[in-house]
Formats: sequence, structure tokens, C-alpha cells
Amino acid sequence: MSLLSTATLGPHIRSAEGRLQQTALDLLDGSDIKFRRDHRLDIALVKNHPIALVFLPAADIPTFVGEGRVDLGITGRDQICEHEAVTPPTESTGAEEVLDLGFGYCRLQVQVPKNGPYNEPQDLIGRNICTSFVGLTEKYFVALEEQQVATTDVDSKATRQLKTKIKYLGGSVEAACALGVADGIVDLVESGETMNAAGLKAIDTVVESKAVLIRSKRPSNQELVDKVAGRIKGVIAAQKYVTCAYNVHRSILPTATKITPGKRAPTIMALDEADWVAVHVMVEKEKIATVMDELVSCGAEDILVGKIANSR
Repeated sequence: MSLLSTATLGPHIRSAEGRLQQTALDLLDGSDIKFRRDHRLDIALVKNHPIALVFLPAADIPTFVGEGRVDLGITGRDQICEHEAVTPPTESTGAEEVLDLGFGYCRLQVQVPKNGPYNEPQDLIGRNICTSFVGLTEKYFVALEEQQVATTDVDSKATRQLKTKIKYLGGSVEAACALGVADGIVDLVESGETMNAAGLKAIDTVVESKAVLIRSKRPSNQELVDKVAGRIKGVIAAQKYVTCAYNVHRSILPTATKITPGKRAPTIMALDEADWVAVHVMVEKEKIATVMDELVSCGAEDILVGKIANSR
């Protein structure tokens, strides 16, 4: 790691097709972080900043960032929770979440065979559970077993052994029940198609996850880390919003601005026509069609919508 420059990011890779990795790379591109990566290498030097990018498995990123070997990272919240379940953070170690990146949504769920005898999480106590998330799974079943034995005092809780048998699998966890290795599994679910195809159903959710930007508590260059984080935040905002401009009579301006309050406040400019103003505002992209309908209904005219390339 001594060859790395100031800030290092490890894009979160969750699918074999590389869809989420590409989303992370698009964020870097939108942040004007220029680099060229040889497909055989896991390290790429940035051309226009003293930064090196390191491409790591998602599960490894919280460790490197948490120990201060890497300044910034992009990974899943599930991976951070798993790391903290195994290695609790301290005042100087562990990663800090900077920003929810808004993609890569999934759930870490307890799953059992659809036609099996298990319908509640408590039914799995003392059974065999396979997972890639051993830390979170053990923490989950410890809490479940303690709930079952509500009369046990604190000291005996500390010494009691976990009844449920947790087995680690690095992949194809969904096959464990069908092959007789497990009674239930704890695994990530995105669309649920893989789970359904394997004849499984979810009976509880351990963690909900998205891709997040994290940083070290001991960055080597705080100024540069803040600059990169700020740029990524600007790209996220640009992806979330569009600009909306329209003309409206001043008498209905209060109604129009209630429809489009903006991120902070609308920009209002007088037109060269008595009692008419132009309004320019940011609107959430997913709401823009409804907003335009409401603006037309209240009497706004000349409504234009534009993309935002970047924001800060």
C-alpha cells in the first residue's frame, strides 16, 4: 500500500456483469477523476490528481478504510455492518459513512425452503445456517436466542454458547438448503429472482443495504478527501434533480412556488411584460412529470426541463 497516493477508492462490485461497478466508475468520471485502468491490474493512477484508485472486493474495503490504509471507499452498507460485527470500531479505527450513493439496493435476509417446516426466525434456533456474512448472522442469532431465554441473567448470557450452527460459504449460498447443508440461509437479495428459483422464501431482514461512500478516521490528506467527497456528492445531486424553468403571472406565483419550492428556494426574475415573472428551480427527477402537470393546471406557461451535468 505504500505505493498508493493520497486518496484511494475501491468501487463496489456486487454482480458478475459489473453493473454496479460501472455505476461507481461513472461517479468518478462525473467528478473529473481521470484515470486509465489496465484490465489486468487492480491499481490505477489518476492523471489529474495525486490519487490512486484500488479495485478491491467489496468485503475488503471496510478493512482497508477502517485501518487507515485507504482514505475513501465505495462499498455496500452490508459490508460495513459485517466488518463492524467482527471488528467493532474504536475512536481511531473503523470507517465513517460520508454519503448514501443511491444505488445497489439489496437486503440481507433470513431465507428458508418454501415448503419446509420453518416459518419464523425462532424456528431456526439450533439449526444449521449457511451464509457469507458470519458476523452479522451470529449477532442476529445471539439476539434471537437471548430473546428466547428472557429469564437468563447478564453473566450467563455472556458465557452461553450459540446453539445455532453458523457455516461459512463464499458463494452459491442459495443452494445450501437444496443440497442438505443448511436448514436456512442468510444471504443478499436484490430482485428476489435467484431466491425464488432456489425454492426459498424470506422470513426476516437482517440489514438493508445500498452503496455508500466511506472514509477513514485518519485520512492522509483531509483537504483532498473532502474535495473528492464533495465532487461525488455534486454528481449524486445532479443525477437526482433536473432544472425546471417556466413563466407565470405574478398573481399565481405563490401557488406555483408551492408546487416547485426548489432545493433551497426558487429563482424568480421579472419579465419584460407587466406582472409576469420567470421561475427557475431544481426539481427531483422522479417527480418532474407530476410537477409539470400541476404547473399547467395552475396557469404556468413555457415550461422547460433540463438535465444537470453537475452540481455543488
